Amino acid sequence: MRKQTQLRLEPDVLAAGKDAAAARGLDFNQYVQRLITEDTTGARAAGMAAAQRLLDAHGAFLDELEEHLDAQRAPTRHTGRGTAA
Repeated sequence: MRKQTQLRLEPDVLAAGKDAAAARGLDFNQYVQRLITEDTTGARAAGMAAAQRLLDAHGAFLDELEEHLDAQRAPTRHTGRGTAA
């Protein structure tokens, strides 16, 4: 049986939480329940530890990849030289 509770949140925190829930395809209640479950069961800590291991092992490669992708998206500068007037 589920229990009901009440939260008092700042408007910007509530909006951010609702946006995060929607981005995950969850309603706000499901999102809050997932956060609490992940925090209290150690699932969040396990996920963070796995992410840190990934960064430790492959961080340099990921940094290089990010720089490469950023360079591809960077706007090119036109100096106006060599164009007909």
